[in-house]
Amino acid sequence: AKDGTVFLDEIAEMSLASQAKLLRLIQEGAIRRIGGAREIPIYARIITATNKNLERLVEEKKFRQDLYYRVSVLPIHIPPLKQRLEDIPLLVEHFLFQLTSKLGTAMPTISSGAYEKLKNHDWPGNIRELKNVVDRAAILSDCGSIDIDSILFSHEIGQHSVQTQIEWATSK
Repeated sequence: AKDGTVFLDEIAEMSLASQAKLLRLIQEGAIRRIGGAREIPIYARIITATNKNLERLVEEKKFRQDLYYRVSVLPIHIPPLKQRLEDIPLLVEHFLFQLTSKLGTAMPTISSGAYEKLKNHDWPGNIRELKNVVDRAAILSDCGSIDIDSILFSHEIGQHSVQTQIEWATSK
């Protein structure tokens, strides 16, 4: 990470011991390898993310107050996906572009019914869930177009598998 950026996702999940080590790195700008004798200077921008209330965790003594003040230089609060449904089309397009670029395939179109189903979901898994749903839909669609039947949420996967097996069995 020297002279680069480190992204620490779910920083609130770090143990207090790991928090102490991270705080030392931030304060001293150096690390020491395990078993090493010398300090290695490091400059790295640190970006952290969490979906938990760090202030409350500090009060509960589950997150170090000194580390909180070190990582809270420029807090950016992003509401959950269910509070910004207007972002879904742009995110879907982005995820499809990523997937089709990696696979070297054409980007499928998405029906208005599929978009409606996406907008009517509660999104407990937030952006990660949306990415999984979009990837699954792209894999399940077979005609270059994602329709409502290709949009499957986790609770629908088992139902879809049984239905597909039944359709396959009855078509023989």
